[in-house]
Amino acid sequence: MKRAQMVRKPKTRATPQPTENSFYPRTPIIARPRFAWPNDAKLALAVMVSLEHYELQPPAGSFQPVNLPGGMGRAPYPDVRAHSQRAYGNRVGVFRIMRALSQHGIKATAAVDVWTARNCPALVASLVEYGWEIAGHGHAVTQVISEKMTEADERKYIRTALRALEDVFGARPAGWHGPEYGESTRTPALLAELGVKYVMDWPNDEQPYRMTTDGGPLISLPVAVDLDDVFSYWQRRIPMARWQRAVSEAIDQLLLDGSESGRMMLLNLHPWMIGQPWRISFLEALLEDIAKRKGIWFTTAGEIAAWADARL
Repeated sequence: MKRAQMVRKPKTRATPQPTENSFYPRTPIIARPRFAWPNDAKLALAVMVSLEHYELQPPAGSFQPVNLPGGMGRAPYPDVRAHSQRAYGNRVGVFRIMRALSQHGIKATAAVDVWTARNCPALVASLVEYGWEIAGHGHAVTQVISEKMTEADERKYIRTALRALEDVFGARPAGWHGPEYGESTRTPALLAELGVKYVMDWPNDEQPYRMTTDGGPLISLPVAVDLDDVFSYWQRRIPMARWQRAVSEAIDQLLLDGSESGRMMLLNLHPWMIGQPWRISFLEALLEDIAKRKGIWFTTAGEIAAWADARL
């Protein structure tokens, strides 16, 4: 089937309009200057792997969405099944993903929460050995940032999460992905204030863009949330074979559109999901397929953010 290419009309640039928030203007992709990647690649492709802990007993007052993947709602007893399922990802599944990506020379961006960093030393050592990039991911997947937090509490939450990863990995993370994509209206400003350079929670584009906050500038790297393995399979029940084909089809379209202005894909994977023995083959087949494509810059989230920061 012939794919339609998005038509760019540079002579019809519109004045950027404000959005419902103050972080970025409403500038459609057809009204922007051409964006170029290194070596004029059409698509920048980065993989994010979310490494997170599901607490048996979250702290009093912590927030969890009612549809938190893996769980079935809070009961008056420890959620052993969901807790163990997430633990499987950090004990087994992630190492399958590491092997699959390394066979194609791909280094991922690992979004790591505090509990995982402090309590999984073998995993930490493997992340360092493989040279994966580290991004902040909160304290645990059962402690999600929300508007219910006070500003002081949220600032402390982010600061202590970044400091814990710096203590474990020896460097302060430049990127952030909130547990369950969770943010409050204050989060971008607090991230910038605390030295974070890029955020991966806003799935509203196919190019990086600059956020303006009271705490300073911040690069937003839009995540392909429809292709997130948990969102696709666990929440929407899309079969894994169809997920694999969907990612491949999306890359085909992005390469086509990227011939006019560079596009990006940030693919979020979860070891407790895609790292299962019967699912990993779909990731391996996908990687084999996209490795044959030309015009892709296989990179990390941090490298995309740095490239964009110098040019936006």
